[in-house]
Amino acid sequence: MPKEPVTDRNGLTEEQFLQGYDAGMYERPSVTVDMLIFTVMEQEQDNYRKLSVKSLQLLLIQRGEHPYLGQWALPGGFVSVKESIDDAARRELYSETNIDNVYMEQLFTWGEVNRDPRLRVISSSYMALVDRTTLDVQAGDDADDAGWFEVTYDVLETSRKELAGGYEQEERIRITLQKGDIVLTGEVIVTETVHGHVRRVQREIAANHGLAFDHLKMIQYAIERLRGKVDYTDIIFNLMPPLFTLSELQRVYEIILGRELLAPAFRRKIADRVTETEEFTKDAGHRPSKLYRYRVDRDAN
Repeated sequence: MPKEPVTDRNGLTEEQFLQGYDAGMYERPSVTVDMLIFTVMEQEQDNYRKLSVKSLQLLLIQRGEHPYLGQWALPGGFVSVKESIDDAARRELYSETNIDNVYMEQLFTWGEVNRDPRLRVISSSYMALVDRTTLDVQAGDDADDAGWFEVTYDVLETSRKELAGGYEQEERIRITLQKGDIVLTGEVIVTETVHGHVRRVQREIAANHGLAFDHLKMIQYAIERLRGKVDYTDIIFNLMPPLFTLSELQRVYEIILGRELLAPAFRRKIADRVTETEEFTKDAGHRPSKLYRYRVDRDAN
């Protein structure tokens, strides 16, 4: 016996409902993607006996169009109606920077009403940690320039206020991005409010010099998340060559975390993530060090 079609309160089947649906009933915001591509870059040294100097770097593009013409921004752009958000992220990254085939993961969705001066825009941000030596960065599309900026992240002050059933904590964070003579700076106030089991975090740009849109907020949040992911995932090995010393690996961890680590504790922490090889470094002027590789058979997130 055939089933009776399911109808709504107006007596319409789903097919009938969709045929008569008015797509203009609600205003539709535009959707964009923004990509935060981080790397750890080694600076050239004029003395081979010096330890290499490395720093956390972020890829930015210089806008070639209004709004924010001439200012620096994260690579990104609008999502078309017939593509997924992931596909849009890959397309925009390639069209603006010439970077292709890197793994990115969704970071956060940004939806404040006035975050874009053109119209109502919701943005999905993506994050990746990459080995820049394998990439050929070139500006394209609507970007005038593209380049790696050294990132400095400083907590200027922290305050905490006890509340009935919880607390409110506020951090004022300064972010500096530098590429040669170009220096971009800004401050973000992060307020965390906890009432019982409910936690709310708000971010406010307190100062901004040279960065477009609300990208300073995205950068602050991405660095916060990156530091957390380093502790519980193996994302950091995307930066490492096939063979590396434990000292090199520890230094990369320290750069991302923004603090020094005790070598014995660090080596215990990553012992099950690496495999010892029979090879040693051959750098002139340095004592040979044992080389390790990432354990590809490890069950990690």
